[in-house]
Amino acid sequence: MKNRVMIIGGVQAGKSTLMNTLLGKESSANKTQALVYEDWIVDTPGEYIENPMYYRNIMATSLEVTHVIYLQDATSSRSVFPPQFSLGIPKIQIGVITKIDAPDADVERATGLLKNVMTQGPIVKTSSWKKLGVEWIAPLIQLHTHEEIQQFVKDCDSPYLMYCSQ
Repeated sequence: MKNRVMIIGGVQAGKSTLMNTLLGKESSANKTQALVYEDWIVDTPGEYIENPMYYRNIMATSLEVTHVIYLQDATSSRSVFPPQFSLGIPKIQIGVITKIDAPDADVERATGLLKNVMTQGPIVKTSSWKKLGVEWIAPLIQLHTHEEIQQFVKDCDSPYLMYCSQ
């Protein structure tokens, strides 16, 4: 199976914008109404994580991917994910913080919120508009084990990349 990632996060958190940036598209993002399959990325509607009734859609879609991005908006003071939500999805997990360049961004708070969702994995701090940090995501999707990912993060020594484990 070719490596594929599913992006999940709240409404207006930057999922579609991140997908467009990763795919090199300059177009502006539209509201995602249904699952969007584009090359190696599956973009999900924010409602899938904000309404527990849709969790089954996330679980079913996770069967089609190798990695899951848990996306946290740095301008939001709340997490849309239940604590340790990643335990229910046995895929390689990647945390992504979006909008780090926004005036009201709180990257430290967003990092803490992601650490409550994920059991282990990298956290990438990004700005899709300024193309900060996004260059680390595609290479992470190519890795197959937590050990490879942990070594990759260590070798990169980037301020936009960290590894967390519980």
